[in-house]
Amino acid sequence: MIDGVAKHHGKGERAVHALEEVSLEIQPSQFVSIVGPSGCGKTTLLMIVAGLYSASRGSVAVDGQVVTKPLTDVGVVFQNPALLEWRTSLGNVLLQAEARRMEMRGARQRAMDMLDLVGLKGFENRRPYELSGGMKQRVAVCRALIHEPPLLLMDEPFGALDAITRTQLGLDLQRIRVGSPSTVLFVTHSITEAVFLSDRVVVMTGRPGSVQATLTIDLPRPRHVAMLGSPEIRTYIGQIEEIFESAGVLQE
Repeated sequence: MIDGVAKHHGKGERAVHALEEVSLEIQPSQFVSIVGPSGCGKTTLLMIVAGLYSASRGSVAVDGQVVTKPLTDVGVVFQNPALLEWRTSLGNVLLQAEARRMEMRGARQRAMDMLDLVGLKGFENRRPYELSGGMKQRVAVCRALIHEPPLLLMDEPFGALDAITRTQLGLDLQRIRVGSPSTVLFVTHSITEAVFLSDRVVVMTGRPGSVQATLTIDLPRPRHVAMLGSPEIRTYIGQIEEIFESAGVLQE
């Protein structure tokens, strides 16, 4: 539950007003995407939910508990996969299991299964310099989900990748969540990606960011690539584009 969250960076005349009165309720196991123009506070909001930033006003509660410090029972994926260069793919996934002192035999099997699900079978012993950008991000997703977190926070995780790779990673993420459907809060600049992946899409205005609209995406799961060109998805995309146009984010 995000309740009336506002955020100011700095003080006085140089203060940046990043967020204003953002409220949002997310149901367990939902996949919720946030779209909005650059600088509208999407990442700031994600950091407040994670407990890495404090809100200037308002509050965030996860599973009924008000967030007052960094969350530990959470998975986070950033745009940069941030892998350890001296560890293999498997070793990078297991890093979190080691830090959390998970039972390692079971964690290793789960890591292998996840790497298989995202198409990295046979690459578990490769180091990051031997992997493509998309492969690295697959490893980062597996690392974030190894402990089956109830909440997964993703900040433009596929933004630096080409269109084909980011579509494949969306499909991989869908598959990997089947066994343990974490609640996902996903930040993206791609309207198409948001609609394709999500149960709900939150549309934010320019800075200071606030919620302009929330759309429920009523499409069956699992989602397939063939759906990307469907009239239903095009309709949702058109609705979001109209919201941005009415808010002055998109201009003819």
